[in-house]
Amino acid sequence: MLLMAGDMDRVFKALADPTRRRLLDGLRQEDGQTLGRLCGRLAMTRQSVTQHLDVLQEANLISTVRHGREKLHYLNPVPIHELQQRWIAPFEQPRLRALDTIRRHAEEPQMSTAKPTFVYVTYIHATPERVWEALTDADLTGAYWGHSNVSDWQPGSRWEHRRTDGSGIADAGGVVLEATPPTRLVLTFGDLDAEAGPDASTVTFLVEPHHDIVRLTVTHVNLATDQDVEAVSAGWPAVMANLKSLLETGHVLPQAPWEMHAELRATR
Repeated sequence: MLLMAGDMDRVFKALADPTRRRLLDGLRQEDGQTLGRLCGRLAMTRQSVTQHLDVLQEANLISTVRHGREKLHYLNPVPIHELQQRWIAPFEQPRLRALDTIRRHAEEPQMSTAKPTFVYVTYIHATPERVWEALTDADLTGAYWGHSNVSDWQPGSRWEHRRTDGSGIADAGGVVLEATPPTRLVLTFGDLDAEAGPDASTVTFLVEPHHDIVRLTVTHVNLATDQDVEAVSAGWPAVMANLKSLLETGHVLPQAPWEMHAELRATR
């Protein structure tokens, strides 16, 4: 997902305020915080913090996920990554990568051992049932993902991410943990034979209807490395953009969007 001019203006506006930068720093240190916990870091009223969070969400720098009666806030690194790619990478990338490696090594003893989480949100002009079908139908996933997701989609069943070239080869898969049509699908995502467990790489698809549209939230937890975070930060937006295009226009995008990240995919 490339930032357009209006999107970029909102990102720069959001980052210009020191309070909003502190909120982002707080989420970088501990992702998935409630409003109350974020307020505890700042000497501000809940109303003021909420206003700052609204600006960050409008800029797509954070996303929210309902967890029971609580709303959890997550850092969305994609817009900042896009800014970095546009303004910094073409000029200073080799030197900055070296400096960043030195910095990260220096900070490692103080860093949290929690595995990273990635959250992506998109809005689609479709019914929840149609979005659910797009997530679970082998032919539809094959059309917009380049792999067919195959399973009976019952909790405890295995699922496979099969190539569409007729070979029957599955490059990934896992276990279906939850399936509540048409609103919630949870599955482990990784090696075909990997067992489900508390540390397993897990993806949750949450489909929330609102009149004629749905909000689709993809939450990927227990990512093992920074390289995995970088890969899913490129991969999930590309796949979801193709899904959105298929459901809204009847056609996938004219070029596979993940091919923009072919170099990154080749290293995985």
